[in-house]
Amino acid sequence: MIKDKRHALIMSTLLKKGTVQVTELAEALGVSSVTVRKDLTELEKSNKLYRSHGRAILLNPFANNRSVNEKEKLAPEQKNNIGREAAKLICADDSICIGSGTTVHALARNIVPMHRLTVVSASLQVSEILAQNENIDIIQLGGQLRHSSLSVVGKYSGMILRDCSFSKFFIGVDGIDFDFGFSTTDLREAELNRLMMKAAQKTIVLADSSKFGRRGFAKIGDLEEIDLIITDSDISPKDVKRIHDLGIDLVIAQ
Repeated sequence: MIKDKRHALIMSTLLKKGTVQVTELAEALGVSSVTVRKDLTELEKSNKLYRSHGRAILLNPFANNRSVNEKEKLAPEQKNNIGREAAKLICADDSICIGSGTTVHALARNIVPMHRLTVVSASLQVSEILAQNENIDIIQLGGQLRHSSLSVVGKYSGMILRDCSFSKFFIGVDGIDFDFGFSTTDLREAELNRLMMKAAQKTIVLADSSKFGRRGFAKIGDLEEIDLIITDSDISPKDVKRIHDLGIDLVIAQ
């Protein structure tokens, strides 16, 4: 089989499965594992796939630390749908905590409080959005500013959280991996998120479907610590099944 045809079949397989083993490709293509590895090297150099531990992955599983302005342009419709579904969970006279990230910005834009609402926020942009509504009492966490996310991190934020209790913590993430857990790209942000989880009765992850199968540098927690995931309709049936198998509630925003 000529190289171009092998490459086409490899990419076709990845589009269907998301990941595939070298040995599986070698058998399907009728060539040696050495030939497959050479093909994968060429395809990786063309940024068409990512190689890891004897397998090929359609996307690089490691999330980059992009700026908030760049992230705002990614999947805006999906994020708005997710934010709208998340806002439905807020009750009258509720007290909630909101982390950082562009998906929680979409949540903030969809919040229309019934009576009073108390929000503790790590994100400057979330606080700015919510400040337009006089029925929302906002506690902005202080600390060191992360320029890429326009959110705060550090011990001063944690000092406030130790004296708080929330019904819900809404968190955006950079990756959800069924082996690694859920994660972000910054160690300080991961630590702050863990403190927010400890102060909340429920942890609700807002993540568009592109976050599944990816890992940020810093682990926030294991998937079993999540109460609910809200994502978009492009999530794969395989991921839906694994979420249900873990006993995590799932909302798919249409």
